[in-house]
Amino acid sequence: MAIFPVRRMRRRRRNSATREILAESHLTRHNLVQPLFVCDGEGIDRPIDSLAGQFHHSTDRIGERALKVEEAGVPAVLLFGVPDQKDARGSGSIDPMGVIPRAIREIKQRAPDLLIIADVCLCEFTDHGHCGIVIDSEDGSYQVDNDATLEVLAKQSTVFAQAGCDIVAPSAMADGQVQAIRTALDGAGHDEVMILSYAAKYASAFYGPFREAAGSTPAGGDRLGYQMDPRNSREALQEVALDLEEGADMVMVKPGLPYLDIVSKIHDSFDVPVATYHVSGEWAQLHAAADRGWIDLDQAYMESLHSFRRAGASFIITYGAERAARQLGARG
Repeated sequence: MAIFPVRRMRRRRRNSATREILAESHLTRHNLVQPLFVCDGEGIDRPIDSLAGQFHHSTDRIGERALKVEEAGVPAVLLFGVPDQKDARGSGSIDPMGVIPRAIREIKQRAPDLLIIADVCLCEFTDHGHCGIVIDSEDGSYQVDNDATLEVLAKQSTVFAQAGCDIVAPSAMADGQVQAIRTALDGAGHDEVMILSYAAKYASAFYGPFREAAGSTPAGGDRLGYQMDPRNSREALQEVALDLEEGADMVMVKPGLPYLDIVSKIHDSFDVPVATYHVSGEWAQLHAAADRGWIDLDQAYMESLHSFRRAGASFIITYGAERAARQLGARG
């Protein structure tokens, strides 16, 4: 059988305009979300050692910080609360005057066009660091009480919605959390608030810097009981299907780079926006290698972001959103 040569496009002759036209996926500033950490206190802009370029901002400073995000062209922020006081039930998460509701109101006043996504979980608010209410156990296993957790997550979402957030993002991986939250929001007259579900959140080793920043490292046990096994992919499709059935408007894959195959499968299987989270460990790796002169930070970072878009992510939660927006410039 005759073998015919395949004619290839001559890459060496492509100028920047040609490359842009021929690109199969495109990244713009509209695909970016900037995470922000909000703490109690006043006048605080405290650097986070493990997360280069990130800070703890007190609620009186978060509006100014959010305005800078907006001015950089990034359309949305994801808020995480770091309260001074924590307890076993994460009571601060449902306080209408808690750190996140105060931050939401401040941002809405200073940067009204910025989309606000509020993380819904208990790990930042509990003294044990787990994502839900734990059952007392003599063996220190820290088993999560799913039903008790759902009640708190639903209240938390309603409190955040009343403060003015646009999207709630449940990340606790509690069974039935989306349905509980959707029911609570609709019952409180907040049917316009959307749900971004952390549908495929893996029990990953890449969360370390975030847990330090949020003070959410588990005091005992682990999260393998409610986060996904990194070895599984079909399970992710099942989780997404269930969350969409319960009322999720968007879904997320977390972490990002080690799970591009999951992003792609969800994108191909469901007609909904798919987010991915370029998590703290991934961000720290880039900076550590760049600090040693092993890689060019900006080039490696932008390549990572383009890989998310290529895999099918509609938007990317990333600690360098402003940095990326500046690099995209007029093209973004």
